[in-house]
Amino acid sequence: MDALSLIGIVLALTAVFGGQAIEGGSLGSLLQFAAFLIVAGGTVGAVLLQSPLATFRHAVRMLRWIARPPERDAAATVRQIVEWAQIARKEGILALESRLPSASDSFTHNGLQMLVDGFEPEGIRHALEVEMAAWDDRQRTAARVWEAAGGYAPTVGILGAVLGLIHVMENLTDPTKLGAGIAVAFVATIYGVGSANLLFLPIAGKLKALIEAELRHREMILDGLIGIANGENPKLIEVRLTGYSA
Repeated sequence: MDALSLIGIVLALTAVFGGQAIEGGSLGSLLQFAAFLIVAGGTVGAVLLQSPLATFRHAVRMLRWIARPPERDAAATVRQIVEWAQIARKEGILALESRLPSASDSFTHNGLQMLVDGFEPEGIRHALEVEMAAWDDRQRTAARVWEAAGGYAPTVGILGAVLGLIHVMENLTDPTKLGAGIAVAFVATIYGVGSANLLFLPIAGKLKALIEAELRHREMILDGLIGIANGENPKLIEVRLTGYSA
């Protein structure tokens, strides 16, 4: 559980609503369904227009990373790779076939399988680098959905403000309707700017950071597997891999 992300969201919302209360404003004045409908619907519509459905679905699934980032234990991974290196050095690479079930993810499993199958080190490196590049592109494309939402939301909020002001201008002769139009105008802007800068853009930034961390982890695994394929000393492999998490 990433408590820092949850604390950040709660703190941001508390600051906005708390500031409104301290200033003597009514919290209810920030709850405008019309403004929410304009900003939420407009932003989602723009994002759907920009993104393929599969990418949008993947972006939504990635939201769970904000609360529960992918589990990654660099120290345990280094120990596992060093153990494999020691087995390969003493018993030969084919002895690693029994360790295939212990591979923690498909990337590691694929690399270890190629190692056992006798692929050349450069062949293993190329295949895993292609897999890493494809994974990176897929994840970053999904993360950019939230970045795009952060770009559209303020503009849609301004659109909502303009619509609210049009409503005000149409009812200048009826003072009882002016308040609602002005409220929608200003609250729509708050929703647009607030959602972009307190949610969408931070979410995109957090996802990109997690993707980068996962890539570094995979680079470490790749380095270790290539070291085993080249018959390097397990101690040398351990020292080098430890540097990835230093």
